Amino acid sequence: MTQYTLTILPTGTKVVLPAKSRLTEIEFEILQKPIPFGCRSGSCGVCVIEVLEGSDSLGQPDDNELDFLEDLGRPGGDHRLACQCRLYGNAKVRPAADT
Repeated sequence: MTQYTLTILPTGTKVVLPAKSRLTEIEFEILQKPIPFGCRSGSCGVCVIEVLEGSDSLGQPDDNELDFLEDLGRPGGDHRLACQCRLYGNAKVRPAADT
């Protein structure tokens, strides 16, 4: 089974997940909560992350996600809703609250 590494700053936490896993899966892999999650449906904005490396490894955002990120004042390609991402390769992210 193919697995990829998600690195979460500022702590440098590394989580290894199977390919195509939702980022919400990190809650089952580690005790600490380096990315906060709320609704898990892309409607609360709690899990906004800044993608530092590997944006192609998180899948493409749909129009609803992009519109919501713009409403939150986080337009552009560097921010995503972690609950809407799946891991297709190694990536490095940081919760937007830490930016």
